[in-house]
Amino acid sequence: MKEELLHYAWRMRRFHHHALFTTDGQTVDILSPGQHNADAGPDFLNARLRIGDTVWAGNVEMHLKSSDWLQHQHQQDPAYDNVVLHVVYEEDKPIQRSNGTLIPCLEMKNRISRRLAANYQRLLQQESWVPCANSLNEVSDLTKNLWLDRLAAERLEHRAGLIDARLQRCQQDWETVFYQFLARSFGSKVNGDPMEMLAQQTPLLLLNKYRHSVFQMEALLFGQSGLLEGQSFSEEYPRRLQQEYRFLRKKHGLKPIPAQAWKFLRLRPANFPTIRIAQLAALLHQTVSLFSKVMAAQDAKELEHLFEVKLSNYWWTHYSFDKPSPQQAKALGQRTVHLIIINTIAPFLFCYGRAKKDNRLQERALDLLEALPAESNKIIRRWQEAGLRATSAYHSQAMIQLKQQYCDQRRCLQCAIGNALLKGVSEVQEPWPLGVLGDEWDKDWSRLQPLAVLAEERA
Repeated sequence: MKEELLHYAWRMRRFHHHALFTTDGQTVDILSPGQHNADAGPDFLNARLRIGDTVWAGNVEMHLKSSDWLQHQHQQDPAYDNVVLHVVYEEDKPIQRSNGTLIPCLEMKNRISRRLAANYQRLLQQESWVPCANSLNEVSDLTKNLWLDRLAAERLEHRAGLIDARLQRCQQDWETVFYQFLARSFGSKVNGDPMEMLAQQTPLLLLNKYRHSVFQMEALLFGQSGLLEGQSFSEEYPRRLQQEYRFLRKKHGLKPIPAQAWKFLRLRPANFPTIRIAQLAALLHQTVSLFSKVMAAQDAKELEHLFEVKLSNYWWTHYSFDKPSPQQAKALGQRTVHLIIINTIAPFLFCYGRAKKDNRLQERALDLLEALPAESNKIIRRWQEAGLRATSAYHSQAMIQLKQQYCDQRRCLQCAIGNALLKGVSEVQEPWPLGVLGDEWDKDWSRLQPLAVLAEERA
């Protein structure tokens, strides 16, 4: 038995809850189990309980054994003085508040079904790619699809939170923060970190001063990347970049990032950081007020057109400095643009719409994800092997969120799919576990309204 299963049983009322009595004989009626507390303090806040003839409003603390209260030193913490019920798997010692009054105790040892505990243990002991990989077909399509809808919105919310945090550090400068996140997208998973470092070390305001010249913008970005440092080039163009950067570095007091941060090994030449930096320079050179144009774009086609870049002549015949290659335009591929839309543009639309209280922008973020094809990566392929298929980027994003934030962390008790399997039935009548849905999700988005209705019905 794990304490988190006790939390789950209480939150979901997945225990024999008829004729409840405290260990000292008082009747217990659960009017509201309270809100699960993920921070310091009692496990459930603002519960409403009738104990004996008195209705109590307060907090609930849970332990496997009642004596854990003493081991955790709760008797020395005033935050626990307003606990109105101690829910335990087994009471091995009566517990008192700091003022000496006895805390009513509800023992669950004979109230949690063996099947629930066995199903939970079976999930935890699975050694497959995800705990439910061999059981997904036991869960109804309704449950899976509704949960994916919820996870897609949750992933947008998570990324919007990252954007909000950066905005606070950058004095709400949307253009700068967008530029930094966009640079990270250009680097993809392999070079995302150094691309973001490059953007942070090369202010957008500085680049805008030289946006009339793609050569000077390349000199700034390649110089700041560290890829020009300590090199003795044989070709004229990189030597000119070096010379221009030395002048600009001295003029603006610049400091490059370490060249060792970049990765070339096992990358296709089209994904080399040199090409990505040149593409970023070309995009910023050809587009004034990029953030505003992106926010105004109505659909994926318009965004794809916005990201059509033409590189400077040198890069038509090179993938890296001093190494000529067959002539090729090296524009941003459609798949790369789609990933930029998924990972940067959609979250910014969502975040900007929320900040401006414009639901249309939030809707557009969801529309973009639904309009784009599903991503193709290891996580999505493994889900497909398990029987869960993505029909759009909207669902592939949800599946990535499911794997990273629930399966990898064994949060089966907070997952609608895990919840369905714990019930041990093939058709789930209640798609959403009480407590998984929070008030923050009750948004007025038309596509999410069915979820809000379900949440209200459960509550």
